[in-house]
Amino acid sequence: MAETLEVQERESRGKRSARRSRAAGRIPAVLYGHGGPSISLSVDSIKLTAVVSRATHLVALSGAVKDNALLREIQWDPLGNDILHVDFTRVDEKERIEVAVAIELRGVAPGTKMGGIISQQLHELSVECPAMAIPDKVEINVNTLELGESILASSIDLAKGVNLLCDPQTTIVQCMEPMPEEDDEDQAIIDGAVEPEVIGRKTDDEEETETAS
Repeated sequence: MAETLEVQERESRGKRSARRSRAAGRIPAVLYGHGGPSISLSVDSIKLTAVVSRATHLVALSGAVKDNALLREIQWDPLGNDILHVDFTRVDEKERIEVAVAIELRGVAPGTKMGGIISQQLHELSVECPAMAIPDKVEINVNTLELGESILASSIDLAKGVNLLCDPQTTIVQCMEPMPEEDDEDQAIIDGAVEPEVIGRKTDDEEETETAS
């Protein structure tokens, strides 16, 4: 179910207007798509931040407009702490869309008890699904992942109507053997390695003989 965000229409645009909105605790936004007009909006910063933190994709806009929309693009400040602007795109209830969904690992891999290390190769999964049924996340259980084994995209259980878009052979997560630690004795041998002889270089005795002559 889509989360609801109350929006207000902005009468003016531009950087100065955007700064005034943010100073008042509201984030500038724009709604567009599906042949409808582009509308300048603002949304409460605290409520928007909460929705974004939950990795929500679909929202129901209320107030100045009433539309189902996707959080299409979010602009952050240089430090990545505060939202500066957000783009909403209209969606139809019968529409199918492409979206990237966060991957969340669950459980404990048996391979870690053998000294293995979990390496997550992919953190988002590209899927196609109904606009009104976007998964909040994709959960992957690693309880059967042994040392040296991998979980591929093809083995993920997706909800009905959700189609995988990436290569089925894409590695999502694997249990790897840890890198061998460098032995101190081996490092000492490397540090004290004899400098290789350079062909054609004169020895100290030959240089002294030439100097004397």
